[in-house]
Amino acid sequence: MTKRNIYINRYDLERLRALVDASGGPSAPYLEKLQKELEQATVVEPREVPGDVVTMNSIVRVRNVNTGEEHSLMLVFPGKEGVNGKAVSILSPMGIALIGCREGDILSWDLPGGPVKIQIEEIIYQPERLGNFAL
Repeated sequence: MTKRNIYINRYDLERLRALVDASGGPSAPYLEKLQKELEQATVVEPREVPGDVVTMNSIVRVRNVNTGEEHSLMLVFPGKEGVNGKAVSILSPMGIALIGCREGDILSWDLPGGPVKIQIEEIIYQPERLGNFAL
């Protein structure tokens, strides 16, 4: 599924571009996908991010559309995945799919075990919504 009208705040954009550059540029498939997402995103100042958008360090409740199973996860930068076992790296397929999406969006991607489709049910925590702009 192609995402449309994704949002990213300027600070996250700068950090994610630096991450892609530090990783050798968009040579790996996941980096290429992240690079494309960044190029297509609507860039806004942190104070202007809509409250229903997934940003870095957001905690979201998602539902597996196929099984109905729900769980919460946090979108993090690489190296922070150990947070309670519920953190998802921005460099994972799920992380790349989540960034910039909104509550209610349905995302899908292929994994070795088969296709996965999730719906973003709720953004439990978004740093920008609470004025935390420097995470």
